[in-house]
Amino acid sequence: MYQFSYYFLWFLICSILGWMCEVTCCSMNERRFVYNRGFLVGPYCPVFGVGSLLMVFFLGRYQKDPVALFVMGAVICTILEYLTSYIMEKMFKTRWWDYYDHHFNIQGRVCLDVSLCFGVAGWVVIYLLLPLYQSLISKISHALLIGIALTLFIFFLADVIFSYIVIFKLQKNVQLINKKDATKEIKQEVDRYIDHYRIFISRLLKSFPKAKIYHSRDLIEKLKVIVANRKKRHQKKS
Repeated sequence: MYQFSYYFLWFLICSILGWMCEVTCCSMNERRFVYNRGFLVGPYCPVFGVGSLLMVFFLGRYQKDPVALFVMGAVICTILEYLTSYIMEKMFKTRWWDYYDHHFNIQGRVCLDVSLCFGVAGWVVIYLLLPLYQSLISKISHALLIGIALTLFIFFLADVIFSYIVIFKLQKNVQLINKKDATKEIKQEVDRYIDHYRIFISRLLKSFPKAKIYHSRDLIEKLKVIVANRKKRHQKKS
């Protein structure tokens, strides 16, 4: 249980730090504060947490070789990003991010400049974050660490379950729209659904502005219009 707590807290901290990096980079690119990043509701991006775990497990042996550490960090995280994109696409029939406008990309799933950032992240994790984390954890009792980890795990698991339920329901409605060619009744059904989950859907669309749902090229634009209209109605009522 202690080992689970140790690695889960490391995963969660790096997921939050990854979310913060995403927010910072996107805010700089768009020249405005962008806080809606990530697939889940909470302020974390699990792919960064998984990547940090892989670095801890596989990059420790390269600690004395900065070049090898950089290369392996880039390779491991690039493979992780590619697999994450592929798996999520197969699960939801949706492309969540697209690097086709970047040079040296592979199927739009990964690209060279992001991979180089992963290499730098390997240095940051192994030389800075991991030693700092180990120092802080050593000052916490085992019982307290386990209690904190289990509490946060419950909240995290609830977030994951809720997010997946919403996405699968949205995917179900996507299939209905494709089947009936967006009839008035189906549009009303989706409209009521999005109104119920308006905050989550709005956040999801902002998190992945380049998301593409296959077999329905204009669905994302329809969802954005519905969310915007609903938001205006709620503002008028308030």
